[in-house]
Amino acid sequence: MATSTAPPTVRLRPRRTPGTWFRGGGLSNLLFMLPLLFIFGIFSWTPIVQAIVMSVQHTNFLAPPSFVGWANFNQVFHDPEFFVAVKNTGYFAVLALVFGYPIPLVAAVLMSEVKRAKGLYSALAYLPVVIPPVVAVLLWLTFYDASPHGAFNTVLSWVGIPPQPWIQSAATAMPSLVLEATWAAAGGTIIIYLAALTSVAPELYDAAEVDGAGIWKKIWHVTLPQLRGVLLVTLILQIIGTSQVFLEPYLFTKGGPADATITVLLLIYRYAFGSPTGGNYGTATALSILLALFLAVLSFVYFRITKAWSDS
Repeated sequence: MATSTAPPTVRLRPRRTPGTWFRGGGLSNLLFMLPLLFIFGIFSWTPIVQAIVMSVQHTNFLAPPSFVGWANFNQVFHDPEFFVAVKNTGYFAVLALVFGYPIPLVAAVLMSEVKRAKGLYSALAYLPVVIPPVVAVLLWLTFYDASPHGAFNTVLSWVGIPPQPWIQSAATAMPSLVLEATWAAAGGTIIIYLAALTSVAPELYDAAEVDGAGIWKKIWHVTLPQLRGVLLVTLILQIIGTSQVFLEPYLFTKGGPADATITVLLLIYRYAFGSPTGGNYGTATALSILLALFLAVLSFVYFRITKAWSDS
C-alpha cells in the first residue's frame, strides 16, 4: 500500500501594515522613545553635524566663518607634521599592544588562582585607574627624572647602569609614555578579565587535569578559548584608545623632543589652540573627522574578520 507524505506546512509571518503596527502598540512605543531620541539627537548627532559643517569652513570663533570646501583637508595632508603624528600614533599603538595587551590578561589569570586576599589584589590592581591623571603624571615625572637622583635612575645605579634620559630623549620618550599608560589603564582591563573568568566552568579545568594538563595547557586550551569574545572586544577597544592617545604626550612632553611624541590628537589640539590669536578650528575638525572615519572603517573590518572566530 503506497503512502504519500504531505509537504510540511510553512507558517508565514503576518504582513506588517500600519494598522497592525498601531494595534501592536507601536505608537505608544514611539511616544515613549521620543524623549530619548530627542536628547540623543541634541547631544550626540547635533555636534557631529556641526563638526562636518565646520570641517569645510575656515573659522577661529573670532571672525565669521567662511566656506573653504576641501581646503582644510588639503592643509592636513600637506602638513609634514601630519605624517609624523600618524607614524608616532601607530608606534604608540603597537608598543601598547605588545606590552599593554598581554599584561592585564596574565595578571588576571594569576590573580584568579590566588586563594586568599583576592579582593585586596583586585583593589591594588585597580588603584592606578582611580588616581587623577595629573597626579599620576606628577608621580611618574619623579620616576623619569633624568638626573642620577631620579627614582628609576637610582634603581639602575644599584646594578651599575648609568642614568637614562627617559622622556628627554627621542629614542626613549615614546616607550616611557607607553609604560606609564599601561600602568594607568591596566587595572580596568584586569577587572574585566577577572569578571569573565568567573563564567568559566570549573568542570573544564577538572577535565583538563584528568587528561594530565598542566597550568599552561589549561590556560591555552581552556581559559583563552573561553575568553575569546572578551579578548576580541578588549583588543579593538585598546586599538581605538591608543589611536586617540593625547593625555600622556600632552602632559609629559608636549609632543617633544623634536616631535618624537606628537600624536594625531595632539596635532588636532595644536591646530585648534596653537595660536594665541585663535586657531583654525576648521582644520582641527577636518583632522578629527579623518581620525573618526579611519577608526570606524577599522572597527567595521575588524568585526567582519573576527565575527566567525568569535562565534565559533
